[in-house]
Amino acid sequence: MSTWGIPQISTGDLLRANVSQGTQLGLKAKSVLDCGELVSDELVNEMVAERLTQPDTACGYILDGYPRTLGQAAWVDAHVNGKGSSRGPSALPIIAVSIEVSYNQLLRRITGRRSCPACKSIYNIYLQPPKVDELCDLDGTPLVRRSDDTEEVFEERMRAYQAQTAPVVEHYRALGRFSQVNGEQTVEQVTAAVIDAVKRLRS
Repeated sequence: MSTWGIPQISTGDLLRANVSQGTQLGLKAKSVLDCGELVSDELVNEMVAERLTQPDTACGYILDGYPRTLGQAAWVDAHVNGKGSSRGPSALPIIAVSIEVSYNQLLRRITGRRSCPACKSIYNIYLQPPKVDELCDLDGTPLVRRSDDTEEVFEERMRAYQAQTAPVVEHYRALGRFSQVNGEQTVEQVTAAVIDAVKRLRS
């Protein structure tokens, strides 16, 4: 749960869960994710729609990494305004906050990411390394790297961002529902800046 007591919904996490569980959506998405490309809007929207029917979203939710395309933005804007949704037309409109990080810093965050398959602890070999190289501090389990956390996949993601996601930023900026936060501050500073941005956009 987030600061506001509402769930954080990551489409990346939802997709990976579907892949690991071998669902129909997961099988379709796996080859695309491994190449760092975006799955179709239709598949992602279907996944988000299913997640938003769950009871914990009744009082709100945070969409993490979504929408990534103008097609997804159009779908979710319509969904929260009651078109195709049981939430009704009184739902608050989507607001967007972008956490901005420089190219080189983002590359290090992605390619240096490691996780413990046992306890799910997250490390970064550049920024937050384990005490013993490639071993979890808590249980000594060998750390693993996601198959898509490579420089090649990262570069493809950046090209996809410029082509498909940058226009989403301009979409919400034009609507007056967008704010940008410096993501290279401390965790506490970034958190405070995001909270301030949300309060400002909702005022």
